Amino acid sequence: MPAPQTTPRPADARPALGHVNLMVDTFIANANVEDLRSIVRSLLATNPPHFAGSFTTAARNRLRQTSARASVNPYTLFTPKSHSHPGSAAPTQHLHDVLARARALYGAGMGFTSLNVLASIVHASLGLRWEEDDDLADLFAIIDADIGQAIQAKEIDSGRVHDFNHARAIVDNLRDAIKASMSDVASWGGEFPFERASCSLNYWKI
Repeated sequence: MPAPQTTPRPADARPALGHVNLMVDTFIANANVEDLRSIVRSLLATNPPHFAGSFTTAARNRLRQTSARASVNPYTLFTPKSHSHPGSAAPTQHLHDVLARARALYGAGMGFTSLNVLASIVHASLGLRWEEDDDLADLFAIIDADIGQAIQAKEIDSGRVHDFNHARAIVDNLRDAIKASMSDVASWGGEFPFERASCSLNYWKI
């Protein structure tokens, strides 16, 4: 009996996506977030390195789809804290959601997209006032660290930046936001919260 003929797949063709087992899909749809996080971490830690690469590629593909529909409303990132103290504010849930998205982006290696989101937060902070031991000061210190993490995403080194003009525009936008924040904070004698981000941007050449 002659062997069935097969058509060889081109070397650069992507493998066809299979179906998720129905029972596994049912588990995924009903498991809580903490269980899913634990399972994903276990899979990444117990499989060869290329498995993590496939995971982050899939994550970037998903984030590109969802980021196209996501937006940042700068007017809903902070809410007035006290009418008797103009400029005092507290973070809103929208701000925490935006920060989570920014961290997911740079965690998946999409540093420039994340910096664009973080720049919008810095812009929105202009005009706000806070004390040195205020919760807002602590939050801005964390955002300062987030900017540094996004810069370290190694997106250029990995060859994933195809439009350098767009990338430079994002960095310039962030630089403008940082400089404006520095001037604004100096005008009321506060402590500038984005010092590390400012230093990193001064030495970052793209």
